[in-house]
Amino acid sequence: MKVGVLGAGAWGSALSLLAHRGGCNVTAWSYNNEFDNFHGVPVPADMRLTDNMADMADMDAWLVVTPAAFFRQTIAAARAHYHGQPIIICTKGLEAQTHKFMSEILAEELPEYTDCGVLSGPQFAAEVAHGVPTGSTLAGTARARAAGREILSQMYLEDSTDVIGAEICGVGKNAVALICGYTSVMAGGENERAMVFTRAWGEVTRLGQAMGATLESFLGLCGIGDLFLSATSPTSRNFSAGVAIANNREIVGTVEGIFALRGLIQRAAALNVDVPILSDMCARLKMA
Repeated sequence: MKVGVLGAGAWGSALSLLAHRGGCNVTAWSYNNEFDNFHGVPVPADMRLTDNMADMADMDAWLVVTPAAFFRQTIAAARAHYHGQPIIICTKGLEAQTHKFMSEILAEELPEYTDCGVLSGPQFAAEVAHGVPTGSTLAGTARARAAGREILSQMYLEDSTDVIGAEICGVGKNAVALICGYTSVMAGGENERAMVFTRAWGEVTRLGQAMGATLESFLGLCGIGDLFLSATSPTSRNFSAGVAIANNREIVGTVEGIFALRGLIQRAAALNVDVPILSDMCARLKMA
């Protein structure tokens, strides 16, 4: 299968390597024509990199792995080269300005799309690049899931049709990881940390169900699996940002959890879902 990977940052480069190991013919698009470098992992000579979006036209499927901030413009640029390929969204997050999920942006910028999937789960890019066993939820249409299983044959995949559930889990875990990093410093003890963690994820779950997601998604790899990875590890950018906020240190780089908090709170208000833990953290951010 010929696979087009839109975005060659850390996660896009890792998925390109994974797909190549599974026997796919991989072409990755990057605006700067560079793969991300993983120490000790050589880039295969036959794994192609391009900065010309037209090279995506004859691919059998697309993995869209661009950061959430650039998702809309990437899809808009790719539209002229879309010919019905299954599209698998591998980007987690919300658009900062509109608080929309990536599948909602896809529907706006590429209304003629037919088959869409979402890949979401506990995934540190460097470990995937080095071949560490990894599992994820793959949600979407039957055709998108079939393409994803072939492309990502080197990854354990949970099958799902709950696209919005997979997306809100990916967004919600960022917000909860930020909160967990903050409470790891500010909480009075382990009891309080556990209480805040549980209540925060409960709020995300209730919001997701109000949006039509199934409870099963929050218990799977895209849910509790990704939450465990992001909300308990100092390697997590969102957890580390929460620690930095609690210690009045500068936050380095983009922290998706901040955008996630604001977007989830807006969605909750529109659906009349009570989210006091998320709201409290957002108020603290405004004071930080």
